[in-house]
Amino acid sequence: MSTPRSRAFSGIQPTADSLHLGNFLGALVNWVSFQDRFECVYSVVDLHSLTVGPDPAAIRDRTRRTAAQMLAAGIDPARSILFVQSHVPQHAELTWLLNCVTGFGEASRMTQFKDKSSKQGAEGTTVGLFDYPILMAADILLYDAAIVPVGEDQRQHLELSRDLAARLNARYGEGTAIVPEPYIVPATAKIQDLQDPAAKMSKSGRPGGILELMDPPKVLAKRIKAAVTDGETEIRYDPAAKPGVSNLLTIYSALSGRPVEQIVEEYRGKMCGHLKADLADVVVEAFTPVREKTEGYLADPAQLDAILADGAARASQIATRVHARIADRFGLLPRGETGRRGADG
Repeated sequence: MSTPRSRAFSGIQPTADSLHLGNFLGALVNWVSFQDRFECVYSVVDLHSLTVGPDPAAIRDRTRRTAAQMLAAGIDPARSILFVQSHVPQHAELTWLLNCVTGFGEASRMTQFKDKSSKQGAEGTTVGLFDYPILMAADILLYDAAIVPVGEDQRQHLELSRDLAARLNARYGEGTAIVPEPYIVPATAKIQDLQDPAAKMSKSGRPGGILELMDPPKVLAKRIKAAVTDGETEIRYDPAAKPGVSNLLTIYSALSGRPVEQIVEEYRGKMCGHLKADLADVVVEAFTPVREKTEGYLADPAQLDAILADGAARASQIATRVHARIADRFGLLPRGETGRRGADG
């Protein structure tokens, strides 16, 4: 008899037409490997993206694009649940319950909220941005997730999820919620901006600083060849003294599976131009099949929507049961026979 596998949950926001190299190496590669070890639940977290006030048509299109890229990168709907967050209403419902056990000061201390709200000002900051970490906690707790792969920038939010789960168990009894454990992406997988190697590669970075999965080969090559390095000719791994070159070596190593030391030895006595030219080939080779598969999914929106609908149905089976259990502990009246069965489970 096989032992049930622990459940892992993670999600990605549909805030751009294309995912980038940081998303690919920092999230997707790990998520794909998790499918061999865990029962995986992955979501396009469209509700989270509403905090930046996106154009309605853009978010709808980007939600499909993000899901297509996740599938193309190796998220297998036969081995994982892939769904759109807003298609499972219990995410919003559990957020309200968690709001009622979260202290205002506790939520106010979230670093990302403080940073973004200080830039936007009180009038430009929404309650949704303030509540973002609580929604993230609901995302996780709703699936009894034991493992949550997150980047270092989300560690504080995950700690809040852990605190809230422990609080529910202390207040309403053990078993009310699963306390999730973080899986922080190893430091070697951190990818920096090509134009500002002191900053993480992100959609809000400098123009030309990111490598996007949907970029054509010529654009990828051009951005790599224009990457900031330094005035020295020596190629060596030294993030402090040579952050640009070190970032290129990290990308090369991550995509090729070769140790950085081996790559440095190969380019001993060569110029950065040689490294950039070869890295461009490595990136194009890695991205091309993902781009082509993504285009295939986008060319058949009915198939893509069917995959997401199936994922939402499977996610809802778990979410309905877990939400009913937690709501029952809060003292809410069950939703007829369906709610009663969920509370009993």
